[in-house]
Amino acid sequence: MIYFSDKELDDLLLEDIYRGDLTTRALGVEKVPAKIEFKRKNAGVVAGISVAERLLKKLDITPQIYVNEGESVEAGAVLLSAVDSADKLQQAWKVVQLVLEWSCGVAQYTAEMIANAKAINPNAVVACTRKSIPNTRKLATNAVLAAGGHIHRQGVSETVLVFTNHRNLLAEPNNWVHLVETLKREAPENKITLEADNFAQFEQMITASPDIIQLDKWSVEDVKAALDLINAQDKNITLSVAGGVNKNNVANYAKLGINLFITSAPYYAAPEDIKVVISKA
Repeated sequence: MIYFSDKELDDLLLEDIYRGDLTTRALGVEKVPAKIEFKRKNAGVVAGISVAERLLKKLDITPQIYVNEGESVEAGAVLLSAVDSADKLQQAWKVVQLVLEWSCGVAQYTAEMIANAKAINPNAVVACTRKSIPNTRKLATNAVLAAGGHIHRQGVSETVLVFTNHRNLLAEPNNWVHLVETLKREAPENKITLEADNFAQFEQMITASPDIIQLDKWSVEDVKAALDLINAQDKNITLSVAGGVNKNNVANYAKLGINLFITSAPYYAAPEDIKVVISKA
């Protein structure tokens, strides 16, 4: 479970309902007993349920939950419902709907990308980056995990990943052996990952035997050449592909034998349609 603080939940709610629902108030229907239902229009993976439940409870609404995070449902399935006064339900409506729509969109894309990779390589792992839409990273994390994906890194303090922008600051930016030795000494509990911008750089990196080399924006042909070189030299180095990897091309890399796919594509997937119906109870 990904924990959302009260402040984070309040921020989501207050973005929309900071002074209540004027339309409901003007119509004089605030206290009308009502029922709200959230339905997934299309079949697919569900995410955001746990957040939706807590948002409703923040408004003193007791929801009925029909599905779990990561569950696949049929088209038209009811995800959650509640009965309460109209003013509470109207305020909950859009915030909960948007959380569900965006979360389900991310989860659906992630699930499809995983399926496309695993259809070729059962050992494939799809891991999402920290390159998320600002202020949505925790929601995105929840959705990716619900769909069976992994998280590449939540933030810069979690893993050791050396980019060219790090090496540009070193006295010897191309002294790969010294670089890897330093990182293994200073971060002994972490795997050491280097990002390679091109094949020439990759050839130099493998002499230092890092744990992982991340191939950024590489063509299928170049990735194959890198794998061939690793195998020829009998190096125990994991290769990951990143940059432009998505559900439409992941199979092309999986066919080569790549197991680890780094992507931000799910974050920009179209939201899924969540239909909301409010009626008299």
